[in-house]
Amino acid sequence: MTIPSNEAERLMVYINPERCTGCRSCEIACAVEKSKSKSLYEAIFERPAPKPRTKVIVAELLNVPARCQHCEDAPCLSVCPTSAIEKTQEGFITLNERRCIGCLMCVIACPFGHPRYEREYKSALKCDLCAERVRRGDLPACVEACPTEALLFGTVEEVTEIVKRESLRGLLQGLKAPEVVIIKGEKGESKLPNLYMAYSRVRWY
Repeated sequence: MTIPSNEAERLMVYINPERCTGCRSCEIACAVEKSKSKSLYEAIFERPAPKPRTKVIVAELLNVPARCQHCEDAPCLSVCPTSAIEKTQEGFITLNERRCIGCLMCVIACPFGHPRYEREYKSALKCDLCAERVRRGDLPACVEACPTEALLFGTVEEVTEIVKRESLRGLLQGLKAPEVVIIKGEKGESKLPNLYMAYSRVRWY
């Protein structure tokens, strides 16, 4: 895998709440991917039961697959006393469950309330963006399982282009007569889609 050299090449998952139906396919796929067997039928009988690292919540009347944001300066990483949380070369924030002592510092530090402590595992759990799958050239399990393409995976540049095309398509479909449409981006407009407002009221508990 090519290591991102700039912001535009950074890998990300884009979430479109308007397309999410709340089917929870992403949750199931995530739990199966994190199971020992990697099989839905066998994972059901595993103990401790496989837990998803993503969770569909309702925010502002929309279904939102809440997951780790893999922050550039991740608060969870800086507060972990055992270095159980690491940042990979690709920019993924991962957690080594064998190093975790369950101190809950990452749970407290995360502004999105994502990491959570599981008693059965005696460890915190968090999304690692399916790092191993991505390195093999596969999509993250949640993205692959989404039936409505509410989740998109790619570089910032790739995802931005897709979102722009979809926005333009929606605008043009709403026209009642032939018109000249001029779209001008706002000054200082960020290339990264921002779901902070949707997540601001979200907590796992």
